[in-house]
Amino acid sequence: MPSKIEKKQAAAKLRKPPRDFSYTQNRELSWLRFDNRVLDEAFDETVPLFERLKFVSIFESNLDEFLMVRVGGLSDLAELKKQPVDNKSNMTASEQVDAVMAEMPGLLTRWESIFKSIEGKLDTLGVHRARIDSLTPEERTFVTRYFQAYVSPVISPLVIDPRHPFPNLRNGALYLACGLDGATDEESLLGLIEIPASMNRVVEIPSPTGTYSYILLEDVILACLDSCFGSYKPLDRALIRVTRNADIDPDGEGVEEEEDYRQHMKRILKKRLRLQPVVLAVSGSLEKATLKTIRKALELSRRSVFTCDIPLNLGYVFGIEGKIPEHLRNELLFTPFKPQPNPTIDMTRSIREQVLQHDKLLFYPYEAMNPFLDLVHEAAYDPECISLRITLYRVAKQSRLCESLIDAAENGKEVTVLMELRARFDEQNNIEWAERLEEAGCTVIYGSEGFKCHSKICQLTYREGMALTRLTLLGTGNFNEKTAKLYSDFMLMTAHPGIGEDANLFFRNLSLGNLRGDYRFLGVAPVGLKPLIMRGLDREIQRALAGEPARVFFKLNSLTDREVIDKIAEASCAGVRVDMIIRGISCLKPGVPGKTENVHVRSIVGRFLEHARVYAFGVDSDMIYLSSADMMTRNTEHRVEIAFPVLDPTCRALVHEYMGMQLRDNVKARSLTSDGTWVPVERAEGEKPFNSQEALLERAYRNAEAAPGPVIEAEPASEAEPQPVAPKVQEVQATVIEPEPAPAPQPDPQVTKPAPETSARRDKPAGKTKAIERHRPGRVRMGLGLIGLGLKTLITGKTK
Repeated sequence: MPSKIEKKQAAAKLRKPPRDFSYTQNRELSWLRFDNRVLDEAFDETVPLFERLKFVSIFESNLDEFLMVRVGGLSDLAELKKQPVDNKSNMTASEQVDAVMAEMPGLLTRWESIFKSIEGKLDTLGVHRARIDSLTPEERTFVTRYFQAYVSPVISPLVIDPRHPFPNLRNGALYLACGLDGATDEESLLGLIEIPASMNRVVEIPSPTGTYSYILLEDVILACLDSCFGSYKPLDRALIRVTRNADIDPDGEGVEEEEDYRQHMKRILKKRLRLQPVVLAVSGSLEKATLKTIRKALELSRRSVFTCDIPLNLGYVFGIEGKIPEHLRNELLFTPFKPQPNPTIDMTRSIREQVLQHDKLLFYPYEAMNPFLDLVHEAAYDPECISLRITLYRVAKQSRLCESLIDAAENGKEVTVLMELRARFDEQNNIEWAERLEEAGCTVIYGSEGFKCHSKICQLTYREGMALTRLTLLGTGNFNEKTAKLYSDFMLMTAHPGIGEDANLFFRNLSLGNLRGDYRFLGVAPVGLKPLIMRGLDREIQRALAGEPARVFFKLNSLTDREVIDKIAEASCAGVRVDMIIRGISCLKPGVPGKTENVHVRSIVGRFLEHARVYAFGVDSDMIYLSSADMMTRNTEHRVEIAFPVLDPTCRALVHEYMGMQLRDNVKARSLTSDGTWVPVERAEGEKPFNSQEALLERAYRNAEAAPGPVIEAEPASEAEPQPVAPKVQEVQATVIEPEPAPAPQPDPQVTKPAPETSARRDKPAGKTKAIERHRPGRVRMGLGLIGLGLKTLITGKTK
């Protein structure tokens, strides 16, 4: 006989059908394949050589964050006796960590080999990194003198022995480690030197004109290591770097009573530096005993130690870009590009007036962020502007936007800033800006507990006589002047009254901590975004089932939400064509027979980071939404996100055209196969190469030449002068996904005694009862009547 537990388990299986894993894959493994795609750019010989080196550095930086956040969090879960199971691969946390660690050696070998190859080619061209084992006598003399004059007074060598315990190695910091042979009979000891982060890591070495030679600070110390530990002699030497778990939940730590949230976040940041190590990277050669001492002190297994023969932390690469000799720059770097003016905006006129006339759409980095920055600056000094409200997630360290917000507050405007202090790895910068904004008189609020505010929205309110007008600015990426030059993102600038009213309600709800607001035009997570996507997919499913053409297009950074994945598979089975451009993770596998054969997934990794999110429904894209949200459960259910419709015909045509150009890409685009791997997009016979990012750059230049500017008296323009590239405006009526009707309020269930059969109320006709109830005076009316009766009594002395 089955036990009660077995019976319950069997019943649960009957209630909830088992998941289908035939068309899904593990998130972590999909991410590793994405980072491998980034590394592919380093192997692409059509990319300038130094730009390839930058991709090698980006690969490492991506991997660091992945290990800190994803593997760090999974390692914590792997310690549980009852581990949660991934709903895309049916793997436990420990199985996922095992799978990741199995993939790492091959990735790191590939990373190391391409770095050496690129650096060797740079060396022959005159960009030379000096190595310790190949220093010329002149270089060695320079290095020794530099060490004695600048480095030796700063470093603090440590000898680790029973009286000096193993120190806390800071997350991501570089250390020089070596075994030491003492003059006594003591066992070999461990020596440690932290590479000072306060010093320039790149040390320029005198070199012939037209070349650039440098040595890294850690190599300067390694070259002079014998003089660092007094009578102790180094036996071996290597650079080490610890990557620690950074997956810490600020809200889960608890805010102390009467503690300012900024102080709480500062405490969290300090704690992150001391969390459990995840991996140890070693560059150089250490004896087994030395490495074992370090590994045991960090409580790491052998598989968590990665060795290589190249520098650790390649972030220095971006610092030497400006040192490349002028005659080599064209060969080694991308042709410099400056974001261009938007052809629909005249920067000599008021931006506000132009947005009131027509919606404007900015497309970074091809177009400059200046119209948005100028509009906010203009509002700060406009006497008709009464308030500015904005959400900030990641902000530039030198932010013209924040300076304008400060100016607005000092000019008496009402300025409200929701500053998200939990933007991972940008917390300190956001804390500093929050303090500055508050000191200037801005009202600074923070996201709701457990829900990061990742939305990108700004609203400017103006009073014109007795009327109010609102400009609403919505983006797919951060209000960040620095990343706007590197990330591909949209920003919509609109005076649409319906969107403005929704935005006004959104900010009011934020200030009240209400995450369940009802909106007509905006899809707002954590409550209203996923239903909007589901209703859009359902509409196309119904069209396909009715034999009508049906299509869905998504452009995302990542797709991991299981409910959305299953709905896309349902759409595919119904006959809906689903085209997606997904830069990073895709837990959905396309082309699986009978499941996702109508789904097509591409990825574009190139010069600019593809960051925009677009949701479009219908073969003619009559519904187009832009958004800050990926289709990840963290975005759809655990963050405050916004999806906003594009209603202006010209703006819609631009989005349609831009996405069409990206779907045509056959140079940088890769196609996702049914086994979860990426392959180059096949080019038809005779088809010309088409790089969408380069084509968009050329388009931006052509438009800028014809962009409106100051009116100058001149001869009539010739027909040969450049004209802006106008998108083909389709005669399609823009629609929005209507929100689900609110359920009718249901009365609370009440337990009442049945009325006796002789009750007069029971015998009355229902209609008559309702009519009587409708004409009963309200409380206000009754109150006014009593007041009038009292006054009459006082004056006449009569009560009737």
